[in-house]
Amino acid sequence: MTQREPTSHSAQPNGQHIYGHEHPESEHRRDGGFTLWITGLSGSGKTTIAHLVGGELDRRGCIVEYLDGDTVRTNLSKGLGFSKEDRDTNIERIGWVASRLTRHGAAVIAAAISPYEEARRNARELVEEWGPFVEVHVAASVEECARRDVKGLYAKAFAGEIKGFTGVDDPYEEPSSPDLRIDTEQHEPEESARIIVAKLEELGLVPAEVAA
Repeated sequence: MTQREPTSHSAQPNGQHIYGHEHPESEHRRDGGFTLWITGLSGSGKTTIAHLVGGELDRRGCIVEYLDGDTVRTNLSKGLGFSKEDRDTNIERIGWVASRLTRHGAAVIAAAISPYEEARRNARELVEEWGPFVEVHVAASVEECARRDVKGLYAKAFAGEIKGFTGVDDPYEEPSSPDLRIDTEQHEPEESARIIVAKLEELGLVPAEVAA
């Protein structure tokens, strides 16, 4: 029996095929969706702050979806390495998923190193087809991030045991004009989260806290 080659399109009962670029695209959307994009070095506090912000948004009635860099690499981007091409692909995937979720009214919190300005700009363009994109630069020095590093990854990078480590021998391109910049050497995670939520209130993206 001859084995059929796999195809990249879907067979229909009438014998016709629908290719990926021909799938219908609905223009409908749910209001209220936005993406909060938290970028910064490994160890700067992105994930901790993201969880604190997300908890507060959930308490205020938002449908919160997290796109954490490590989690995405374990699932959606499994198999990608840390070359510039692979990093850009990873950020493109996060941006695409964020855009879909934004379209459906979710409060998306993407927390990823996302070291390259162009990749972040491309992610913004994907999301802004459907809703606001708020870029937050969580800033901390390499020295401080290394001090916080319980896994010892910075020490290995400094010793040359890990190559292509962002902030050591691979660049981190700081956002030129983020919507918000927070120095986590000056602000504790809880305060940083409050600053971000206040910014989202200012932008009209989340309901303001009502005093009891």
